Amino acid sequence: MSFSPKLAKLFTLATTFVSILLACSDEIPQSQIHSSSTADTTVGTEQQLIERARGIHEQVITLDTHADINTSNFALDNNYTMDLDTQVTLPKMKQGGLDVAWFIVYTKQSTLDTEGYAEAYNNAIDKFDAIHRLAEEIAPEKIEIAYNSDDVRHIVASGKKVAMIGIENAYPIGLEIAHIKKFQERGGRYMSLAHNGHNQFSDSHTGELDNVWLHGGLSAIGKTAIAEMNKWGVMIDVSHPSADAIEEMIELTQAPLIASHSSARALSNHSRNLSDKQLLLIKENGGVVQTVAFGAYLNGEKDALHKEAMNNLITTIATELGHTILDPSEVKSLTEAERLSYQTHMEEINQLAAPRVAVEVNTIAPPVAVTDLVDHIDYMVDLIGLKHVGISSDFDGGGGISGWNDASETLNVTVELVRRGYTEEQISMLWSGNLLRVLDDVQRIATEIQREQQVI
Repeated sequence: MSFSPKLAKLFTLATTFVSILLACSDEIPQSQIHSSSTADTTVGTEQQLIERARGIHEQVITLDTHADINTSNFALDNNYTMDLDTQVTLPKMKQGGLDVAWFIVYTKQSTLDTEGYAEAYNNAIDKFDAIHRLAEEIAPEKIEIAYNSDDVRHIVASGKKVAMIGIENAYPIGLEIAHIKKFQERGGRYMSLAHNGHNQFSDSHTGELDNVWLHGGLSAIGKTAIAEMNKWGVMIDVSHPSADAIEEMIELTQAPLIASHSSARALSNHSRNLSDKQLLLIKENGGVVQTVAFGAYLNGEKDALHKEAMNNLITTIATELGHTILDPSEVKSLTEAERLSYQTHMEEINQLAAPRVAVEVNTIAPPVAVTDLVDHIDYMVDLIGLKHVGISSDFDGGGGISGWNDASETLNVTVELVRRGYTEEQISMLWSGNLLRVLDDVQRIATEIQREQQVI
C-alpha cells in the first residue's frame, strides 16, 4: 500500500499518532508455544529467550518483501544512510538485523489511457533509478542490489545490506507488454497486476466495496502478462488483485507465485487478505504468502478500536489548545505555509499526548502487535504448511505494528517466533528461505521457457 508521503505524514499526526503510541506500548506478552514445533520449549527466563532469539536472528537471513519508498529520500544530500523519519533506513536495518529489503516501485492508479500510462511509466522509471542510485552511487559500500538468491547470500556474507525490487501495480506497463522485460532488466523480481483500483490488466480487491468490476478477473492482456512474467522470471504477486483474478493467475501460471504482503482472511475479514480457499490454492501452486504487519489486516476490530481511542485523545488535547483537527482532504487543500503551521500544531499535540498514551489508550484499546502477526503466521503454517509462509512489513506504506514499527525492531518478530516454539531452521524458512525458493523456481522455469521458445 502506498500514498503521498507528505499528506500521509500530516494525516497520521492528526489521527493515529502511530510512532508515539508504539514507542509507549508494552513489551510483547507471553503466547502459547506453537503446536507444530519440535523445539525444546523450556526457554527459561525472558532474557534467556531473547538472547536465544538474538542468536538465531544473527544466523538466519532476514528478508522483508515490501517497503515503499519516496524518491526524495534517495538523493545525495538526503538518503537512507541517514537518520531519516522513515521506517526503513540502513541504520535501522543494521540495528534491527534486517538483511534484505524489497524496495517497491509503486505507481498510483490514474486514467486508463495513453497519457495516464506514459506518466505512470516515467514515475516507475524514477523509482527504479532511485533504488539503483542508492546502491550504486550513494552507498555501494553499504548496500547492493540482488537479482537472485545467490546474490542475496553473497551480499549478506560480505556484510552489506541487500536491496531487491518489487513492482506494485502493473499499471505503468501500459499496453506495452515488452515493458515487463524492461522492468525485469532493471531489477524487478515481482509484480502485482493491480493495486487499489481496476486497471488494464486485472480487477482489484476494491471491487468488493461496491461489487463493480471491469473484467470479472483478468483482462485478455492480463492473461498475456502472466505468460510474459513467467517467461522473464518475474514472480507474480497476488496481493491487491480480486479473488477471481487471483484464481485465474494460479490457473494460468507455469511457476509458483507469491502474495508479497497479505494475511489470513479467516482471522481478519479484509479484502486484502486471502481466504482459506486461496491459501490452499497457493499451497498447491507451490507459492508463498508473506504475512504482513499491517494493523487493519491482522485484526481489523482491534485496530479500529485503538485508532478511535487515539483519535479521542488527540482531539481532546487539540480542543484544549484551541486547535482543530483536519481530515485529509482539508489538509490537502492548505497552502504550503498553512500546512507547516498545521504540522507545528500537530507536533505540539503529539508531544503532549506521548506520556498519556500508555494509560489512556493502550490499557483501554491495545494496539495491534507482533503477537497478532505471528497468530496469522501460526494459522497459515497450520493450514498450508511452513514452506508456504513468509514475513513482510509494508513499511512506509501504512504498515507497522506495536513491536515492529520500523526496521530497527525486526528482532522482536524472531523473539515471538522463538516464544511460539519455532526452531532456527523453521525461522530461517519463514524469514527468507521460502521466498528465495520461489524466486529460484520462477527463474529456473523462465530459463526453460526461454529455451523452449529459442530466445536464449
